[in-house]
Amino acid sequence: MPTYAYACTSCDHAFDAVQSFSDDALTLCPECGGGLRKQYGSIGVTFNGSGFYRTDSRSGGGEKSSSSASSKTESSTSAKPAPAAAPASS
Repeated sequence: MPTYAYACTSCDHAFDAVQSFSDDALTLCPECGGGLRKQYGSIGVTFNGSGFYRTDSRSGGGEKSSSSASSKTESSTSAKPAPAAAPASS
């Protein structure tokens, strides 16, 4: 279940509450009985690695794609079989 952060608008008491998504939001401060408001903060998730950025799928912009393309060209020219010899005439 998610944890929500609340702060009192009267006494500035701050606390966390574990609630279900279907539960109603808390409205009364447990310390003074004043009004509560939810606090929203930054989330603790970061996405690292390839595939998370718009520029990851573009071609021709980075060194990675150009270096792999040149190595493919070199390997394809050296891997060609020798041409077949002409048949001997009798």
